Amino acid sequence: MSRLLLDTDVLINLLRGKEAAREFIVSRMEEDELCCSVITVAEIMAGMRPHEEAATRRLLDTLNILEVSRSVAEKAGRYKGNTKSHALELDDCLIAATAFHADAPLATGNAKHYPMSDIRKIVVKM
Repeated sequence: MSRLLLDTDVLINLLRGKEAAREFIVSRMEEDELCCSVITVAEIMAGMRPHEEAATRRLLDTLNILEVSRSVAEKAGRYKGNTKSHALELDDCLIAATAFHADAPLATGNAKHYPMSDIRKIVVKM
């Protein structure tokens, strides 16, 4: 079974009831181990409203949460340091580096946030 790293936007759209996000995730459940970065967990928790906590925790409990190791942090730093764009956020660099080290494609609705050429991206139309 291969891994699939879900970006924050995919999970937020799922939590908001977006059918396209749900259909994508359901279509991948049998063939992939669904994962997210601990950075995604932080981003989701930062935007969560109190009445959304139970559903959010249920969703996160179904995923394999991938930690940020020193090698992931170093790779993210290289991504950030090697770009001339100030728009490239460190959190996106950390998520991309997690995908790189997990050898997992990154499922995202925001491919422009991930200009890295050494990771595989799956664009989710939401």
